[in-house]
Amino acid sequence: MKALVVVLVLLLGLAVAADRLAVGIAEDRVAQELATQGGLHGEPEVDIAGFPFLTQAVAGRYDDVRISLSADQLGQPEGTRADVALRGVRVPLPSVLSGSVQQVPIDRVVGTATLSYDLLSAQLGGDTTLRREGDGLRITKTVELLGQTVPLTAAGTVRLDGNDLIVDVADATGAGVDVPSFLVDQVADLLDLRYAVPALPFGLRLTGVTPADDGVVVGLEATDTVVGG
Repeated sequence: MKALVVVLVLLLGLAVAADRLAVGIAEDRVAQELATQGGLHGEPEVDIAGFPFLTQAVAGRYDDVRISLSADQLGQPEGTRADVALRGVRVPLPSVLSGSVQQVPIDRVVGTATLSYDLLSAQLGGDTTLRREGDGLRITKTVELLGQTVPLTAAGTVRLDGNDLIVDVADATGAGVDVPSFLVDQVADLLDLRYAVPALPFGLRLTGVTPADDGVVVGLEATDTVVGG
């Protein structure tokens, strides 16, 4: 009886090892296909969740494929990244084995894109800095007005307008100096920002925006999308 138990444990261990080896190979292949079919500028980091993997491969349906995309892979400015989960990815095993995958239907894609504060600050130029402050942003920038250098700081709110990220400024004041209010009012609009979020793969649309410690996080979603074809 003990020998039988040992054999069963060994067989189970071999099955798990084979499953993990297969998923590693599949993740590499999926990364290649997504880079090609999704028009990416490099292979993303792919994690196929769920166990066992081999049953998903035979069925040709993957319930949860998680992808991390860098700025370079997206072909977007430095400071951009995206993390998405593909739910219900359908890739027939014969097509994978033959290398004849033409389309990858996906039931649903959810995730986030992060736009760093350095990236957004660069849109306003100069010495602009942005950081999270509660549920909003704190913006600082030095501007020139009537031959004078005017350091400003302001609270800002962030929202979406279609595919544009909007930062609206309120309560602008002089940063550590006494600046006449009429001057502040005239230059406060220099701190407003409209940033066109670049097109993202997988037919993703923007669903919401939230300030975070390392940047502004934009919610992403797509349903019944097809990659490639």
